[in-house]
Amino acid sequence: MIRQMPPFDWTLARAFLATAETGSLSAAARLLGQAQPTIGRQVAALERALGIVLFERVGRGLALTPTGREVLEHVRAMGEAAGRVSLVASGRSQAIEGPIRITASEVYAAHLLPPIVARLRAAHPGITVEIVADNRPISLLRREADIAVRNFESRDADLIVRKVADDHARPYATPECLHRLGRPSRWTDLTEAPFVGFDRTELIIEGLRALGLHLTARNFPVHADSHLVHWALVRQGLGIGLITESVGDAEPKVRRVLPEEPPLAFPIWLATHRELHTSRRVRLVFDLLADALASAWPLVQG
Repeated sequence: MIRQMPPFDWTLARAFLATAETGSLSAAARLLGQAQPTIGRQVAALERALGIVLFERVGRGLALTPTGREVLEHVRAMGEAAGRVSLVASGRSQAIEGPIRITASEVYAAHLLPPIVARLRAAHPGITVEIVADNRPISLLRREADIAVRNFESRDADLIVRKVADDHARPYATPECLHRLGRPSRWTDLTEAPFVGFDRTELIIEGLRALGLHLTARNFPVHADSHLVHWALVRQGLGIGLITESVGDAEPKVRRVLPEEPPLAFPIWLATHRELHTSRRVRLVFDLLADALASAWPLVQG
């Protein structure tokens, strides 16, 4: 027996979920492709419909109330269920046409994906492509993207993942910045050097410590949460920046800081949902991406 339930608007719940997971109305608006006032009205409408307060102001940001945290658990489950319904429908489509959504970091989205997408569109004009450029992991389960290009292995059992290449990064700086640093030749020569930081700079500090370079927050006088802004600051001469060789070597305004040192290697993984992998369209794009990335950066053996 189905009990009569009060009406529930998933659009409002989705706005709440996006706001809770991104931490702000503006970030939720970017994620959902809507205006910030619209997201704010939807969250307020959900609060009125439920008769509860979901968020409270903390400084310039938003924080979930205890009730909001409890509601979030249920709404998140609803989002995953909605994603699975969409996944089933998409997996049944066998036509080599229709939309595909690929997520990658800003650097990869701007510099790596365009020539690959050009090849895809030339071979399969019926496929339309949306690039989700985001430095945070985007949820494949909730259908925020169909395929993800990542530098880490996704552990979710519902995902199909494949390591396709090993990329290489180096420190870069302008010739003027290098002159001020006295032409360093080893990592340990950079102890007092200025770096341009970006989101999660503490991971850079931790990673470089393994190379014998002990940096602190004082080495990062300029910081940007956007990787593209980070690279623009490096090109302006504000400090050293770490970036993939394919981008750094192609930029005439900068030079390798330590040309004799080996590069930093890190993996490139592709991920897609296991149900979506039954779609010919998604499988075709997944394999095309894998082949293109593998030909650009062969896997390091051993």
